Amino acid sequence: MRVDQFDFELPEDRIALRPAAPRDSARMLRIGDDGQLSDHVVRDLAALLEPGDALVFNDTKVIPAQLEGFRVRGENRSRISATLHMRSGSDRWLAFLRPGKRVAEGDRLVFGGDGSVCLTGVLDGTAGKSGEGGEREIFFDLSGPLLDEAIMAAGHIPLPPYIASKRGEDERDRADYQTIYAREDGAVAAPTAGLHFTDAVFAALDARGISRHFVTLHVGAGTFLPVKVEDTDDHKMHSEIGHVSSETAEALNAVRARGGRVVSVGTTSLRLLESAADETGQINAWSGPTDIFITPGYRFRAVDVLMTNFHLPRSTLFMLVSAFSGEKTMRAAYEYAIKTGYRFYSYGDSSLLFRTKP
Repeated sequence: MRVDQFDFELPEDRIALRPAAPRDSARMLRIGDDGQLSDHVVRDLAALLEPGDALVFNDTKVIPAQLEGFRVRGENRSRISATLHMRSGSDRWLAFLRPGKRVAEGDRLVFGGDGSVCLTGVLDGTAGKSGEGGEREIFFDLSGPLLDEAIMAAGHIPLPPYIASKRGEDERDRADYQTIYAREDGAVAAPTAGLHFTDAVFAALDARGISRHFVTLHVGAGTFLPVKVEDTDDHKMHSEIGHVSSETAEALNAVRARGGRVVSVGTTSLRLLESAADETGQINAWSGPTDIFITPGYRFRAVDVLMTNFHLPRSTLFMLVSAFSGEKTMRAAYEYAIKTGYRFYSYGDSSLLFRTKP
């Protein structure tokens, strides 16, 4: 399938640089299973669903995974930037380095240096091998909780490049770029569909008899990478670590058995649930890496409704929503959203998609 099928023109002024305030005042475009569109706001969500439905949230927590520092080789030092991607051990992370060509296996890497990290004021590590996807493993001198604390002190919130290219990260982002229910440290990027939720929205869902459930998928830096190939068959997805508990799996299977719908809050929750589901649609307890890549033609097993933000042209996420609701429907929906002023991307507005019937 050609990647340019998923291209579209997006005006620069449609890219949101700050979230809506309050969070649940963001606009939300309902996209029915018949392709019909209607305008709402996020605080209307409970009224758009039915009692007995179940929302599934990704409770991953964004860490300050952007590190600035130096590559040290003998007497030579050159400035580098590292975006941590996925933890690969108690003392190591996979990371995307810029400029990556300056770093070779065995080079020493020094991050921080403001006196707040470790006893020496820096966070040190050694460059490991480079992976097929361009990421490189970093072996840090610290491990476990000590490494976590050092990253928290040395790192910065890795804003998406379409925001970072227009403004710097600030203290507001530490709160804005985190869901109110985040609890499992490890994400490089926020599960942005969940940024719209407030206690008031949760109360409305509870009052309508719509249950809430949580899974964990630690979103990696690969979510920001552009699709550089011409055909989707040639694109390699980066793995992300996820977990679905047996209790959550059993609860969601019971919801569907009673005729309720599974509503995924975000594409990260959806990708994890689809990874955990078998051919019959039964959701199983699941833990490990997933690199599932969903394009039109995919048969969904676990998710009936998807709440998600508006995505980049030519992105794997626009391919996913096109698979969920149909290419023609999503192209029409995005054209309408652009025309009527919806805000796009991580800090943008929301959409509520009802899966096209097979």
